[in-house]
Amino acid sequence: MGNPRGFIDYLRELPLDREAIKRIHDWNEFHHHMEEEKLRQQGARCMDCGIPFCHTGTLLNGMASGCPINNLIPEWNDLVYRGLWKEALDRLHKTNNFPDFTGRVCPAPCEGSCVLGINAPPVTIKNIECAIIDKGWDEGWVVPEPPAVRTGKRVAVIGSGPAGLCAAAQLNKAGHKVTVFERADRVGGLLMYGIPNMKLDKQKVVLRRVKQLEQEGIKFVTKTEVGKNHPADKLLKEFDAVVLCTGATKPRDLRIAGHQLKGVHFAMDFLQANTKALLDGHRNGNYISATGKDVMVIGGGDTGTDCVGTAMRHGCTNLVQLEILPKPPLDRAKDNPWPEWPKVYRLDYGQEEAAAKFGGDPRVYLTTAKKISGDDHGHVKEVHTVQIQWERNDQGQFVPKEVPGTETIVPAQIVLLAMGFLGPEQPLLEALGVERDARSNVKAELEKYSTSIKGVFAAGDCRRGQSLVVWAFNEGRGAARECDRYLMGSTDLP
Repeated sequence: MGNPRGFIDYLRELPLDREAIKRIHDWNEFHHHMEEEKLRQQGARCMDCGIPFCHTGTLLNGMASGCPINNLIPEWNDLVYRGLWKEALDRLHKTNNFPDFTGRVCPAPCEGSCVLGINAPPVTIKNIECAIIDKGWDEGWVVPEPPAVRTGKRVAVIGSGPAGLCAAAQLNKAGHKVTVFERADRVGGLLMYGIPNMKLDKQKVVLRRVKQLEQEGIKFVTKTEVGKNHPADKLLKEFDAVVLCTGATKPRDLRIAGHQLKGVHFAMDFLQANTKALLDGHRNGNYISATGKDVMVIGGGDTGTDCVGTAMRHGCTNLVQLEILPKPPLDRAKDNPWPEWPKVYRLDYGQEEAAAKFGGDPRVYLTTAKKISGDDHGHVKEVHTVQIQWERNDQGQFVPKEVPGTETIVPAQIVLLAMGFLGPEQPLLEALGVERDARSNVKAELEKYSTSIKGVFAAGDCRRGQSLVVWAFNEGRGAARECDRYLMGSTDLP
């Protein structure tokens, strides 16, 4: 700890984002960078505490507490304070294959468990992480590092999302010949098509990493869906091991009257088609446009926020976002103590943009959709909503109950369902014959990642269910370690 008074002398500061009302007119990333002196001051706020909860990486009360990939946060914070940026990058890369991704899209559970956060605003860990890796790219320090020796073993990774890319990168480092299969036309999975460009730039950030991995020897095969246009049994014969990283892409539907009307879409259909059209230069025109329409987003998580931000850039006429949960408090509640993830009110980028244009946070709390009505052409026209309250049922479980007399009709020509995911799609898993758990996820023990089929491993959302990108990193790295152990009898992978 270079400055023992850093957390006293310096207040928490973040770089200013681009002005909300202006950034909705383009698809560029909305964050600015801080000048170096300010970043060094923010690094000085890290006090190298005796037990750095920021990198514990555990679950408390069902939420991530600390960094799931155990980033060496106090070390690189201090190196930034000292101006030793290359050394900071080396420490960052020891635990994180792609800090340029997490530095942009991770919700930063590390900051939620920062010891300074007990009685002061926490260290700006995520911002410093992003600054380290971006400086690394700018200075030319990030270069391809192909393995010196090849083992002769062949590994297939199914899915090129965050878990798949981490698994592939680690297995390639171990010297195995890795082939990644991706059913989409571009590599990246969720990182490419599930997260909008203004949050994670595809050309400047995602594809430069893909190019690096290719230069290190990883082969990517796109437009190939294993189990459909590439037989699963053929895959098992071609490779010495297989790692399943297909994600949890089966969306949760809203089974109410009118849910099948035209104009009602799953959030990922909306987001994926939009990003593909953007990357194709809008040549195909095959995306769901919110231009000049009243939009309703049902669901208050990150995916819902991304729908809000995308609809704002389309130029929607109005936007309402339904959230079935109560509005969080401004400060931690008594039943949400440190170092748990702080369940407090936040105005995320999409809601900030809607508020700038329409005058207020678009979220309506403790409210759900009761019915969707259409026009004479079978297209959605309006959504009937009702307020709810949470009560315990006979089994002691909290369940939503409608509040009589609170029904409202909201105009909408587009309804986007962003209520989470139910698990992985099943055709590939059925073709392989892998065992699944009660939630339809691939059954594979945590920290071992091996499935019911010898030589087949599973990681990420297809194993654990919908979760954070950083948990996918954790699992992709872990599955690579166990796959390497299976292939070689021992492993040096972390």
